[in-house]
Parts: sequence; structure tokens; C-alpha cells
Amino acid sequence: MSNLNKYKRFTVTSALPYANGPLHIGHLAGAYIPADIFVRYLRLKKKDVAFICGSDEHGAAITIKAKKEGTTPQAIIDKYHNQIKNSFEEFGIAFDMYHRTSSPIHHDLSQEFFLNLYEKDEFIEKFSEQYFDEDFQQFLADRYITGTCPNCKHPNAYGDQCENCGTSLNPTDLINPISTLSGKPPVLKLTKHWFLPLDKYQPWLEKWIDTKEGEWKVNVFGQCKSWLKSGLQPRSMTRDLDWGIDVPLEEAKGKKLYVWMDAPIGYISATKQWALDNGKDWKLYWKKQENEADDTCLLHFIGKDNIVFHCIIFPSILHAHGEYVLPQNVPANEFLNLEGDKLSTSRNHAVWLHEYLEEFPGRQDELRYVLTSILPETSDSEFTWKDYQARVNNELVAILGNYVNRVMILMHKFYGGKIESESGKVVLTDKHLATETGRLYDELEATLETYKFRQALQSVMEIARLGNRYLTENEPWKTIKTNPDGAKETLHNSLILIGHLATCLQPFLPNTVKKILGMLNLPYSAIAFNEEIAFESGHQLNPAALLFEKVEDDVIDFQMQKLFDKKEANAPKQQATVAPAKENINFESFAAMDIRTGTILTAEKVAKTKKLLKLTIDTGIDQRTIVSGIAEYFEPEAIIGQKVSVLVNLEPREIKGILSQGMILMAENAEGKLSFVLPGEDMHNGSVIR
Repeated sequence: MSNLNKYKRFTVTSALPYANGPLHIGHLAGAYIPADIFVRYLRLKKKDVAFICGSDEHGAAITIKAKKEGTTPQAIIDKYHNQIKNSFEEFGIAFDMYHRTSSPIHHDLSQEFFLNLYEKDEFIEKFSEQYFDEDFQQFLADRYITGTCPNCKHPNAYGDQCENCGTSLNPTDLINPISTLSGKPPVLKLTKHWFLPLDKYQPWLEKWIDTKEGEWKVNVFGQCKSWLKSGLQPRSMTRDLDWGIDVPLEEAKGKKLYVWMDAPIGYISATKQWALDNGKDWKLYWKKQENEADDTCLLHFIGKDNIVFHCIIFPSILHAHGEYVLPQNVPANEFLNLEGDKLSTSRNHAVWLHEYLEEFPGRQDELRYVLTSILPETSDSEFTWKDYQARVNNELVAILGNYVNRVMILMHKFYGGKIESESGKVVLTDKHLATETGRLYDELEATLETYKFRQALQSVMEIARLGNRYLTENEPWKTIKTNPDGAKETLHNSLILIGHLATCLQPFLPNTVKKILGMLNLPYSAIAFNEEIAFESGHQLNPAALLFEKVEDDVIDFQMQKLFDKKEANAPKQQATVAPAKENINFESFAAMDIRTGTILTAEKVAKTKKLLKLTIDTGIDQRTIVSGIAEYFEPEAIIGQKVSVLVNLEPREIKGILSQGMILMAENAEGKLSFVLPGEDMHNGSVIR
């Protein structure tokens, strides 16, 4: 059944993350969890696989970050390479090699690639106009230029890509370009560069990509066809930069290789380093072999913004070189959104992995599960904290964790955790369970090999649902008294099913599998894809332990408030202008408002909020609670005894679980500063303001 059996080995890559900032959940969902699931599945099937990634440490994004932080590019890449590598390790992304494009082996290989194409006269050498910042006296890399996107009119598109619509751009495509260095419009100036003639390769690319119809995802194939239909143009493979890999030509001093030439070569240099470290032959994982049956299956897992580079530019480089295998598939994902908005590093609208690890210690598999459940496989999807809570509580806790816990507790309660059988061996005896398990293995294999990871995960969860139904229907806690042999058989069958769960969960929830195998007292070698699981008589189970814990409401409220606070902090600042006047109202509308003087008696911050204070106010009529959004401007202890003006007949409403009965009046200037609205002289509480 498997389509993978025709390949002798696999090289699986995930997009190289830029070492200019931390990772967020969109990165995991885009390129890393899908790749890790697939690689773990290949290993379950005993396949020869090299799983390769590394930090992309060149390009203008690094130098921009260094300028902002007042440090060097080297310091930036060292900092973020280590942080990114740690995040991957913590989330169980099991790379065979996580490398760096700043390494000597990568610089050497990238220059070898360039010279190979140069000596074959594959490059077009030409002068072109490139944007130049006259104040800083330097040519501008694509990311040093922003302007209006010609496609979607987004005002802050970069010179190489619009992050709003995903369109790949050249700097000269931008409307009203601005240098990010000086903040002024740049000028065009002649410079010489070496271009890859993509138009020359277009006929070959069209034939090759047409062979992928029906095999590649529709979103990937469709984007490639759209690029080809619009007509490919030569693309510069060099840049005027001061950070990157030197162009290995005497006449090109001061120029660097374009990051999108050197970055994908990073997959190959990382494989070379892995091979050196492990006594392997790297050429077997990248180069064509004399016997086609010995070829490697090359797979690139990426996000949709990298499709053109992995499906058109990098294959063209490999094709021009001539010695390398081409990707069999590029299962790119679309974008993950967050709480109704796009994930944005610049606006800090993200769930950062290093923060999640600090705030949810030991709960990496919960995030892996939720993200796998909502992977943006062919269209954009959305992460919300409420959905995270629901999936953890209603699926991981109530279905998967509940099943394993029930079986383990009953085994220890009735048999002291020991598996005993007169036949000397315990195997699956229930025919329905055996049939259903076999069917689910087939489903899992079919979905994983077509990169439908969401569906694959549901097939695994169906095994847990199957086990819960089987346990509930057979009620061994009751039949232990009337049919002890039947109760034992039920629990033994359930243990076998847990073993199959551990097998099938291995690609998805590696930490959970370790816990399950620990309870079953089985080594990893005991699990293999779709093979019999058995226990020897006398096998002792380890004590039961909870796999997951419920996520409480206050945890989710805190995360949502945190996102809100970050959004508020990064909202565009209002210019210092007087707010426009509102529409006229009649006297009756004004007279309907009952505004009185009062005094603040108590004040305290509302938990897990940044802006709210809970106030007790003597209005002269009564003492009442009012929730007010002034916590950013006033300390609670500093306003006790403060005279205020209160709208006392405002309809009460609940805010963060507190019934607020009114509103205090505040004046706000153009800069957002607040001041209490007071009468000109002291008035007793309850005085009417007319």
C-alpha cells in the first residue's frame, strides 16, 4: 500500500528559521510539527532518514536587528540560534542535525555551488539599478526598503515580499519606497550583479511541475502554476551587503551571495556536517545515484511564503548544477492566525515558544496536539486560547488520558499491576478490536503519507475512543465478581490497545508516549508500526500516573489578557490633536444623566488586568462599587479619599466578574493623560452636577 517503499532513503528538511528573533506557534504549525510528525512516522517504519534544519544567519534581517539592538550581527545570531535550538529540543522536534549557515562548511559549499554555475556560464552578468541611500552611502538590501505593496496596497511591504498578502516582490515594485536607514526615499544607482536566468529554465520547470499535479498540495501546485503563467524573469543571486557569504570572484569584492541562494544550500551543508559527525556518506542523501532505485526522496516542509524559493528557485539551482536530486514533494502549509488577527512579530501579536515553555512547564505535548489539530494544511487556520482549553480538557484529558488512567488503575486495584496468563503470553483476543485497530492503522498510514496530519491525529484518537467504549461496555469493575476471567481478558485487551495507542501517538506526542511506555514498563523497541503487541505472563506494570491535567479558566484568562495588553501597547499612537466634537443632543438627553460628587473610599487592582481598578465610592446616596479603567495612570493607594464626579444612573454591568454600578468622569488630553473632573470648590457627597 505504501508509496514510500520505492525509496531507499529520505532527506527531510524544514525551512531554516531566521536567527533574528524567537519562534512562535505559527512557525511550529507551518514547517516544524508537520515535518517532525512525518519523520517520526518514517522512523517507526524503519526507514533510513536524515532530518535536517538549521539557523539562517545571513541577510538584511539580521543586520537590521543588530542595528536596532545596538550590537553586532554575530551577537544576534549567537543569541537567537541558541534560543531557537532550545525551543525545538523542548518541543521534541527531533532533527538529526540543526546547523548554522555561518559555519565554514556552509560558506565553502555555497561558494562551490556559485562557482559551478559560474563556470558553466549559467549566470547572466548585468548592471542594474538598485536603491541606494545617499545619507548612509550604501546600497540597500531588500529588507532595508519599505513601501506600498502594488498588489494589496499594504503600506509597509518589504522590498522582497509583502507580509500582508504574501506576494514576492522586487524593491522597484514598491510604490513610494523609503529607506529604513534614513527614512528618506532612496535613489536608483547602477551596480553589477549575477542573475539566475529563471526564464531560461521555465520550459523545463513547467514540464517538471506538471508531473506533480495531483501529488503536490493544491495550494502549492496552484501557486507554482501562477508564477509560471506570469512568466519568470532572471533573479539576482548576489547583493551589495556587508553581512553574508562573499561572492567568490575577484571582480565581486564587497558583494555577498543572495540569502535565498545560500539558505537552501544550508540543507546540504548541514547534511554534510551530520554525515561527518556520524560516519555517513552525505552524497547518498543528496546526489543522484547510478541506479535510480537507489535514489533518495527529498522533501521540503515549509510555510506558503517560501513556496517560490523551494519549488522554483532552488530546483533551478539544483537542475543547473546537474548532480543533485530534486524534491519529490514540498508539502507547504498556509498561515496560522491568532485570536482573529494575523500573527505578527513586529506587533508582538504572537504566542512565543520560549514564553509558553516558561508558563506551561511540561505541557509541550498539549500544544503539539492542539496545533496538529488545527494545522493550516490547505487554507489558513486560527489558534484561540479557548479552543486550546477545550481540546486539552475535552480530548486529551477526557478521552486519551481518561482511558489510559482507567485501565491502569483497575489493573493495579485487582491484580497489583501484574499481567498473568496461563498461556504464558497475553495478546489481543477481541476480534472487533483487532479489526478496528487494523483499519485505523491503514487510515493512519494513508493520511500520513499524503500529509493529512490533522486527519491522521483523529484516527489515533479514535483508538482511544474505541478503548473507552470497549471498557464501558464490558464493565470489568462489575464482572470481576461474576466473571473474573472475562474481566481479566477485558483489561488485558485494553492494555494491548494502550500499546497500540503508544505506537500510533509516537509521531504526534513523544513525551506522552514516554509516559505511557513507562507505565506499561515497555522499552521503545517494543513498539513498531502495525505489528503485534504482546505481554509475557508475569510482566509487572508500573504505577498509574495522569497523562494530562485540565486547563483552568484563570490560566486562559491570563493568556488572553496578555495578548490584549500587548496589542494595546503596540497600537499606533494617536497624534496630539483635539478630539472632534460629537453630534448635538437635546437638553432632555443631558438632563436624564444623574451626575453627583463622591469620594473614593477603597481602591484595588482587578486581578489579571492591566487597566482596571475596583473602587468603592461614597456617592452621598449610597456606597457602591465601580470598575474604572484608570489603573495605568493612578496607584490605588494614592487615590483613596479622592473627590470624584460620578454618573450614578448608568445601567450596571458586569466587568471581570464584578458588578460595576456607575462611572467616574475623567478628562483626557490629546496624549491620553487622565485627570479627575471636579467642581471648583469642595462639595459634600451627593451634590448634583448640572
